[in-house]
Amino acid sequence: MKLAELKTAEFVDLLASDAPAPGGGSAAALEGALGAALTAMVCGLTVGKKKYAEFEELAQSAQTKALDLKARFVDVMDRDTEAFNVVSAAFGMPKATDEEKAARSAAIQEGLKGCTKTPFEMMELAVETLELTASILGKSNDSAASDLGVSALSLRAAIQGAWLNVLINIGSLKNKELAEDYRAKGEALLAKALPLADQIYDAVVKSM
Repeated sequence: MKLAELKTAEFVDLLASDAPAPGGGSAAALEGALGAALTAMVCGLTVGKKKYAEFEELAQSAQTKALDLKARFVDVMDRDTEAFNVVSAAFGMPKATDEEKAARSAAIQEGLKGCTKTPFEMMELAVETLELTASILGKSNDSAASDLGVSALSLRAAIQGAWLNVLINIGSLKNKELAEDYRAKGEALLAKALPLADQIYDAVVKSM
């Protein structure tokens, strides 16, 4: 069964168990999905309201994009756990002979690439969702301003959590050029996302 099909209590219980997956990567993706969902909700509470008629088109467009981002976060949540399972299986491969050791090492490295790719995707999604959230700040239902603030906090947790998962995996990559590429791109995404999340949160607080 996919993680997305679990009830909230079931997912949390699974996360709390001694099973190595799902772990922090899937939890980060869930944070991102929650952030995107909150942004979509605020848009939904803005659409059709006379007070915000001038922002109707923006709210409708943002709602559609936020719902798509939510779905993409949910998808990567499951793929992150699947990627971990692949590398975990590779570590369990036989290593009695030189040939087996070489095959095991190659499988582990390939698995690590997958384990790095999924959290990096989460980082990209988080930046995209934060930019979308910022675009409706001050142009959406005032009564739901706090929800935009929580969205920003969730997305901040998502990108930082995903970054930790990128870091732990690139540390084991033998392809150092690939590892450094992920590091540089990840740091650039963080540099864009964290100030934006803080700006959204601070603006929401000041509006209250």
